[in-house]
Amino acid sequence: MADMTGAVPPGGPGLRPAPLSVADLALALRFGWRQYRAQPWLAAACAAPFAALGLLMFLSLEHAAIAPMSLSLAGGFMLVGPALLAGFFSVSDVLRAGRRARFADFWRGYRHLPRGGWVVSFVCGLLFLIWITDAGILYGFMVGREAIGFLRLLQVEALVLNYAAYSALMGAVLVFILFAVSAFSIPLIYDGRAQLVSGVVGSVRAVFGRFPLVMCWALLLSAVIVVSALLLPALLVALPVMAYASRAFYFRVFPADEGARRDP
Repeated sequence: MADMTGAVPPGGPGLRPAPLSVADLALALRFGWRQYRAQPWLAAACAAPFAALGLLMFLSLEHAAIAPMSLSLAGGFMLVGPALLAGFFSVSDVLRAGRRARFADFWRGYRHLPRGGWVVSFVCGLLFLIWITDAGILYGFMVGREAIGFLRLLQVEALVLNYAAYSALMGAVLVFILFAVSAFSIPLIYDGRAQLVSGVVGSVRAVFGRFPLVMCWALLLSAVIVVSALLLPALLVALPVMAYASRAFYFRVFPADEGARRDP
């Protein structure tokens, strides 16, 4: 069994998913929190651009008086989330090596992401656009042109709850498909352990081969990120913690020897 650094003796299990237990989920979360606490201001700075973009989107929704669409945007964050992780992977690897990370390490992760990782990221972005378009159509049918700002959302009206429920059901299908494809393919490609096709196959195999525990992880990840996306300041903590934890969870699912990982 690998430790939380992902290291196992040479001749490890390659792309075969390792056995998992509930303890692996707890270990990944503790590791994510520990890495966040190592350099919290850097982690928050790395998450700040995404929080700022979310704030800009929410202000636009308030201006257009279509605040319930914020629920769809927050849920859609799970579609583009995998494309955001490369920078946090780089910072996590630096911290794991016992060095002090810099903001440049965050950008280095994106520069070093192989082409296959960008292809998966493009698919994430494309599905996000499809999701927002579908959510907008559903909003038009269920809510129409009625002006609803964020203050009115506090009244918890049936109209908004119905829209949120139906849009969540519609988005859950896209999120599940994308999670199965990208949850482990991006880190496998990032580490140079797989190409595009083999990474996607390995990811899907891991999701369905360890379905109950991986789905528990997916639901936990979704709940934390969606709630944090709605409460934007919380995203400064939740995004790096869950990104670091995702890196650790990936190493629990696909233990790797040191030679299989690219130096950060």
